[in-house]
Amino acid sequence: MKLQTHRAFNFNAGPSALPISVLEKAQAQLIDFRGTGMSVMELSHRSIAYEEVHNQAISSLKELLSIPDTYEVLFLQGGASLQFSMIPMNFLQIGKKAGYVMTGSWSEKAFSEAKLFGDVYHAASTKEGNYSRIPNIDDVQYHTGDAYLHLTSNNTIFGTQWKDFPETGDVPLIADMSSDILSKPIDVSKFALIYAGAQKNLGPSGVTVVIIRKDLLEQANTNIPTMLKYSTHAKNNSLYNTPPTFGIYMLGEVLNWAREIGGLTSIAEQNDKKAKLIYDVIDVSNGFYSGHAEPDSRSFMNITFTLKTKDLEKKFLEQAKQEGFIGVNGHRSIGGCRVSAYNAVPFEACKAFSEFMIQFQKDHN
Repeated sequence: MKLQTHRAFNFNAGPSALPISVLEKAQAQLIDFRGTGMSVMELSHRSIAYEEVHNQAISSLKELLSIPDTYEVLFLQGGASLQFSMIPMNFLQIGKKAGYVMTGSWSEKAFSEAKLFGDVYHAASTKEGNYSRIPNIDDVQYHTGDAYLHLTSNNTIFGTQWKDFPETGDVPLIADMSSDILSKPIDVSKFALIYAGAQKNLGPSGVTVVIIRKDLLEQANTNIPTMLKYSTHAKNNSLYNTPPTFGIYMLGEVLNWAREIGGLTSIAEQNDKKAKLIYDVIDVSNGFYSGHAEPDSRSFMNITFTLKTKDLEKKFLEQAKQEGFIGVNGHRSIGGCRVSAYNAVPFEACKAFSEFMIQFQKDHN
């Protein structure tokens, strides 16, 4: 049975849209996975059938992101929010400091958790401008000998995104890439650790991907609980305990889809085009729409803006919902509007929304 053809224009910030072909394949395999007579959700995580799924997902991620052999790929649970604690628990040694670049709510949360475990400081911050931009790389100040430097590559709430990353030399660079991983090519070798919740570009919620350099693993603290040690999961191929098997299966299928449509270069080109449709409307609206992010810091994943009055904004969001555009409300902490155009959001959805924006302005100018 095929999925119904009606699909919402899904601009949710996460969990977000999944490729329709992946959903259809999962639907077809849901009852009987590859002739096992069981759903993938029913397979033992120790079975050959599941291990093939697991290892293929790791292999696909390594291929798509060109991850060097000097890195481990882990599938964990607890979301990026647990990583806020795991990172300092493992790598913030006594007598060392860690720098955090503050670019939004998620970097604030990461910083707050790290304070519980050691000496941390702001390596840069754009809070005074309500996080409307990414700091200049030259403004990021950290110390030789730091335990690590942490940044958030894309800020879902404020709609900003790093275009380039600092070269940190011997200081391990750690990045939360939850909302833009797999959206464009990146040089993994610049980072000691990358982590990302799957629910934006990688798959459904429930899986957290960690890409970690092997030499960093060797430096980790040891006096922490077993399940909170990265080494535990690296030594056991992320199978120390029962992993989120269905989520990993879905992640693997999303990676297959990404490869089939041309890989990261093709995906990045499409994401640029989708975001441009909406930013162009904002830029020619003469202030009817106002983007939150400064132009050189704009995110291609999360497009944030306001309208010239609160009353208009309310009407805009109400009408958008009536037209079938889902998830356009800005985050509850700042309000406004937000369009999340992750990989699986089709070009046609962004085109339809840009046309809606144009017509709404004509009707209310």
